[in-house]
Amino acid sequence: MSGIHRSVSVPSRNALPPRELLDDLCSRFVLNCPKEDLQSFERILFLIEQAHWFYEDNAMEQNPSLKSLSLREFTSLMFQSCAALRPYIAHIDDIYKDFTSYKVRVPVTGAIILDESYERCLLVKGWKAGSSWSFPRGKKAKDEEDHKCAIREVFEETGFDVSKLLNVDENIEVVIGQQRVRLYIIGGVKEDTVFHHKLKRRLVKLLGIE
Repeated sequence: MSGIHRSVSVPSRNALPPRELLDDLCSRFVLNCPKEDLQSFERILFLIEQAHWFYEDNAMEQNPSLKSLSLREFTSLMFQSCAALRPYIAHIDDIYKDFTSYKVRVPVTGAIILDESYERCLLVKGWKAGSSWSFPRGKKAKDEEDHKCAIREVFEETGFDVSKLLNVDENIEVVIGQQRVRLYIIGGVKEDTVFHHKLKRRLVKLLGIE
């Protein structure tokens, strides 16, 4: 009958990740990592953070009913699911608090990428509500050099390889709280450059400098 429209139900995202998925993430991101990465809870939680990104970017895309979780919520579920972490679940509040305190002290590097006119710069933004535009950047891995971290992070967030454009002497460095932030200045990028962000649910744009 014309005039009758059937509503299409959109699955609500309120389901927690099933045990099988959590076990897979624990095995993939935690249990099979190098032994040195399991020597402290700070390193373990960085691994869990990577699993959290994978969950938000991939698992949720494959299963529309899965709920978006904060890192704190996801960490709790991982500790409950992973047999190696379960004995420490009673201390998870202190473990997570120590991790967040440690995290803000890890140096960050990235790049300020300018177009040929030097009037527009490349910015990235997460998909969640409240996310703001920022320069592509990220935390250094253990023993990683500043410029190599910047190259890696820019490529992960934008798909753009700056390894041949980056001059290690051209940078801006500031200390915010207890965290050192170094951004390399890279100019002359063509406006028609195609950026393919490696992280899903990420926006990448050349925006005007006001």
